[in-house]
Amino acid sequence: MDVGESYIRDFLNDFIKDIKINQSEYLSCGNGSNLTCDDQWNHHGGFDKRSIGSDVFTYVTPVIFAVGITGNTISLLVFLTKNMRKLSASVYLAALSTADLMALIFYVLVEWIRKGIPIGSGHVTAPILESNGVCQIILFMSYSFRFLSAWLVACFTLERYIGVCHPLKRKDVCNLRSSKRIVFLAVIISFVIASFRPWLSEVLSVGPNNVPSCTRRPEHTNLSFIYDCIFVVCITFLPFLVITILNTLIIRKLIIRNKRHRQVKIITEESIIRLEFTIILITISFCFIAFNTPYAIIWFKHSLQMSSIRMEDSVFVPINQNLLIFTKTIFFMNYCINFFLYSITGAYFREELKMLFTYRSKVYQSFHKCPLPNSPGTTPQSWVA
Repeated sequence: MDVGESYIRDFLNDFIKDIKINQSEYLSCGNGSNLTCDDQWNHHGGFDKRSIGSDVFTYVTPVIFAVGITGNTISLLVFLTKNMRKLSASVYLAALSTADLMALIFYVLVEWIRKGIPIGSGHVTAPILESNGVCQIILFMSYSFRFLSAWLVACFTLERYIGVCHPLKRKDVCNLRSSKRIVFLAVIISFVIASFRPWLSEVLSVGPNNVPSCTRRPEHTNLSFIYDCIFVVCITFLPFLVITILNTLIIRKLIIRNKRHRQVKIITEESIIRLEFTIILITISFCFIAFNTPYAIIWFKHSLQMSSIRMEDSVFVPINQNLLIFTKTIFFMNYCINFFLYSITGAYFREELKMLFTYRSKVYQSFHKCPLPNSPGTTPQSWVA
């Protein structure tokens, strides 16, 4: 009995020790991504049994990255064509494609390299990513372009709202110069907001194996958590609120206008273009909300649980993290879906896309589906009206 009791006692002591180690790892997490206490499953040895969430993250993320890089590059080329680049709407969509490209490189790809590639316990997939300097630069770029991507959608929605609901102000706001100024201001704001994250982060040795990790500074633990909460609100819930309200007003105005046009039987090319870009905007907005909201909700729930975790509850942390990993993969799709939305809902985008990959003959030079400013046909402002 003494041998059996000794064996049981040693087993329980080892089990409790493992729980404490796991809890210390989770409570000290904060890998510098936009969500504190994010999925650290691979950074410190990983789980003994991979979950569906981690498998989806590992195998789907590279597909999202490849599709996103290709789609956003093509979209950017289309919006920079001779016909499209003179439109104020193209300024927003070209900037959105650029922001998504940068987010894919500095956020999606980096996250997959760090956590999606299976490695042995106590090893780092890419040591250069976990070095001071590189760590801070990646964080700055990641935060900047994710913030910019979210708010460019909101800015585009605001311009559409002014063009549809306040046509008298359209010439002053919905023009090429104003669009460039708004995009430039959004870039500056995103850089200023993101500049705080590198200051709150550094490379530390974490876990029982002292693995280097780009994480938050210990002296700024609470401040980092507050900053990440505010950042999540700024890139999810605030844009969601702005986009939802403005889209509701836009749809209401268009319904009233379409009823009036039907009564007098007026169907113009300008009204068709308005409807097309409105459908594009609403589709982008819907996908933005659909891909962002689940991740934000799960993160808030996960973070609250982590802040009040009890020792006996630490074994349930992986379950919550697996759900977080899965919704994070869905969140990544936000950066690769826009090309397909443009192609499905935009006839003019498809026409320019076709011209982009065909022989540029005189037919292309005389193509006036998207006329230049001051032309007698449809003006660029009508695209955002």
